[in-house]
Amino acid sequence: MKHLTCFSLLYSSVVSATERPNIIYIFTDQQTANAMSCAGNPDLHTPNIDRLAAAGVMFKNAYCTAPLSGPSRGAMFTGHYPDAVGLSVNGSIIPDSLQTQTLGTLVKNAGYDCVYGGKWHLPLLDIPNKEYGFENIYKHDDNGLAEACIKFLSRNHKKPFFLVVSYDNPHNICEYARSQNLPYGNIDIPNISHCPGLPANFAKNPYDADVIESERINNYNVYPTANFTPEDWRMYRYNYYRLVEKADKEIGKIIDAIDKNKLWKNTVVIFSSDHGDGAGAHQWNQKSALYEEVVNIPLIITLPDKKNAGKILPQLISNGVDFFASICDWTGAEMPKGAAGKSFRKIVEEGNPQKPHQEYVITETQFDGSKTRGWVVRSEHYKYVLYDKGRYREQFFDMQNDRGEMRNLAMENAYEKELQKHRNILEKWMKTYNIRSSRSKLHDVPGKKMASHK
Repeated sequence: MKHLTCFSLLYSSVVSATERPNIIYIFTDQQTANAMSCAGNPDLHTPNIDRLAAAGVMFKNAYCTAPLSGPSRGAMFTGHYPDAVGLSVNGSIIPDSLQTQTLGTLVKNAGYDCVYGGKWHLPLLDIPNKEYGFENIYKHDDNGLAEACIKFLSRNHKKPFFLVVSYDNPHNICEYARSQNLPYGNIDIPNISHCPGLPANFAKNPYDADVIESERINNYNVYPTANFTPEDWRMYRYNYYRLVEKADKEIGKIIDAIDKNKLWKNTVVIFSSDHGDGAGAHQWNQKSALYEEVVNIPLIITLPDKKNAGKILPQLISNGVDFFASICDWTGAEMPKGAAGKSFRKIVEEGNPQKPHQEYVITETQFDGSKTRGWVVRSEHYKYVLYDKGRYREQFFDMQNDRGEMRNLAMENAYEKELQKHRNILEKWMKTYNIRSSRSKLHDVPGKKMASHK
């Protein structure tokens, strides 16, 4: 009887493991939220991402935890805010204290096969094989990545699996801006009449943070756009959208493999990006700045059996720390102590646009190649932006009526109460996660008494 009981428990455990969903996480590098035709953008065509949106749930208010590849990915795979664990800049190494608590390790310990293909960037571009819980099935290279993933998906799987598919594009827009050859092939130069027009928020708001222009001037290698003409920006946008379409074509191959192998019944497919791109808004290219085009990213979740297909939800999501918590939730992995995120699994499965999730999300930045820092508090109605220095370092926008961020409400007394509320949120968050001050004996949040941050 004792042996029978043990067998029953073991059998129950095996059944439970097989019933847990597979997870496929597909993400691009540097794709802003509206760079999809399913988001209503007429300047590009993304039929395969659109397939995921039609079959899944799309969040319109998803934000990266940090608008730079290494820090953003650090949040995804450690569950911590980058500055809290020393991952604020590209090239940072995951600290020893988190080496055994990375997402792949936790999910593998929960009984999953964990495999990774494509760009890693923590800090190596290729993930070391059999480290961080993942088997490396393909190098950092968009060419051939889909085929390697298709081969894996076509296997006979005895355990649930967690597959990460990490594309480099549309990141090649960085090389384009520097007039360099693109790693996966150049794009034909069209007549200017075939290029998208300038965005509605091409101009800067009159009270834009001046530190942003200072960063552009002091880091030509990253932002070689100070002398761009309107025609240059239109060409930039044309190339950017073609690079998104390149990634979309590769993603289509993986979706076809999911179809062919009949994996929809018990698979969660998540599509997102590590951060966005300025795409000419406010005449900005690349990342780091806290403009909406840079921090608002795509997030589409297709549930098993395509439940809640086609829904669009407004809840605030962090695709870094909340992604980590959600994968732990779906796979039954143990959420580590101190991890910061909140699972969005229940929100997706219920599909109720009125169901609250969280009052705000936080995005933090340290500019690429610089010490300049900044933070975002995105609440349901407003977006508060704070940089650590410079004139007009506080920005405050009405996200219901000014998504293009053209009117800085921090300059208007009528919004002082709401402004202070968001300052308080940021202050509390900094204390909770022990976020370092920009300088010794300097308090970053305006209007507050000096507080100590280690």
